[in-house]
Amino acid sequence: MKHSIITAFLGRTQDRFSEYQEITTLEQRIEIVKQIKGVTGVEVVFPYETGDPQTTKQMLEDAGLSYAAINANIKKETQWVPGALSRPDEDIRKGAISIIKTAKDYAKAVGAPLVTCCPLSDGYDNLFQVDYPKAWRNMIDSVAEAADYLPEIPLFLEYKINETRVHCQLDTCAKTLLLLKEVQNNATGVTIDFGHSLLAKENPAQVIALCEESGVDYYLHTNDNDWNHDWDLIGASRNFLHTVEFLFYAREYNYDKYFTADASPRIFDMVGFFQRHTDMNQAIWNLVDALDRKKYRKLMAEENAMELMRLVQKEIYRI
Repeated sequence: MKHSIITAFLGRTQDRFSEYQEITTLEQRIEIVKQIKGVTGVEVVFPYETGDPQTTKQMLEDAGLSYAAINANIKKETQWVPGALSRPDEDIRKGAISIIKTAKDYAKAVGAPLVTCCPLSDGYDNLFQVDYPKAWRNMIDSVAEAADYLPEIPLFLEYKINETRVHCQLDTCAKTLLLLKEVQNNATGVTIDFGHSLLAKENPAQVIALCEESGVDYYLHTNDNDWNHDWDLIGASRNFLHTVEFLFYAREYNYDKYFTADASPRIFDMVGFFQRHTDMNQAIWNLVDALDRKKYRKLMAEENAMELMRLVQKEIYRI
């Protein structure tokens, strides 16, 4: 199991009410990562953290860390606040596509395996606000153009049911898969954020299976929440059995990319927060690895629910 952290959470963050933690440079964030045992990778936000590719590549090499992904941010700048890839203005769409393309250039230069993008601003707040079919077609065409560029660096799309829009265009895994089926480019995938799946009232483990059975690649973000808000809590701190099942399926399908912490310490000590997150996920991974998964899969195929619950009680909850 390979652990990484989105470095943006290792500096100042904010919500509508307050600011949290201190402002840090990427170099300082890397130094924090080095203090967290078991973490060997980072996901870095482009273009706000990345800097000169050779400098940052050397910085990571010196720290003994690898890139899990480059995160292309197309929601921060003023022109993209109301949307980026789906907007009717071609220049606005082209600007967002350009960010993804240059993020791919950067990923290739530093040796990152993939680019992930969460188009949160693409959506709508009011009914009768956007032209639904046109916005959807714009999303397809924009993603297709970005995916076609530098296909050796695959593009993964992260969905979320809402925020920053009341309704995001990519709000579920199924809709993201539908879009990618329209894009028809194998150099694409889905970024499955555990907490986003909960918010969409999905089962995160089933989402992994859905991607596998659809033949679409995926990249995993770990965290937890209360099903009501994207709190980005320590993994399994609220939804233990969901996390076990999530990692069960990741193990079954031999997932070998990074498990990236998309989690926010806010008021907590950063190193302690991410250490607990890493240790919790690793402990559950070890638990899953020790299970007789063939037996579980056989019982699931038979829908032997009561025997499965007995095993869950005995081998997972250990009570």
